[in-house]
Amino acid sequence: MSIGLKIGTVAVEQHKVKWELLAEETIQILKEVLKEDLIDAQHIGSTAIKKICAKPIIDIVVGVSSFDKIFKHNDELAQRGIVYRREDHPGQHLYVSGELEKNIQTHYIHVVIWGQASWNNYINMRDYLNAHEDKAMEYSKLKVYLAEKFPEDRIAYTNGKSDFIEDILRSANIWKMQQQRE
Repeated sequence: MSIGLKIGTVAVEQHKVKWELLAEETIQILKEVLKEDLIDAQHIGSTAIKKICAKPIIDIVVGVSSFDKIFKHNDELAQRGIVYRREDHPGQHLYVSGELEKNIQTHYIHVVIWGQASWNNYINMRDYLNAHEDKAMEYSKLKVYLAEKFPEDRIAYTNGKSDFIEDILRSANIWKMQQQRE
């Protein structure tokens, strides 16, 4: 498998450099469409963490100053294969791309308010796990275990990671604050 999963399924693979290239291509499309309405866009999630296993779905976080600024681009984004799905979490909107007619998703684009907690959590977790290989490997092992246990149940897979992610976010935020003081 190279990229993408059927909705609701779970599989993980070893890190691939190709994921970074695919993320950059998508970020370029977002920059072309959103122009000045985009503050920043970055590759996040497990595909952005070197050396660990990940679902072959590219996660990108898009930081905006107002959700209205991205919503006005929904038609153009859809023409480029990036489709609005829903408000995924309070204050966070999800766009997807892939072979959607076949229920295959290749990219999740999380739109958040730049500089707020959601933005910082995505960036801090990625950076922390890339800087702390022991924690990254622990996360990778958990992901492999859960993918094997729940290959047809994405919700159970996600729920199985939630406590670990909360712990990592706490550590990542402390680590980031210490870095900023240095």
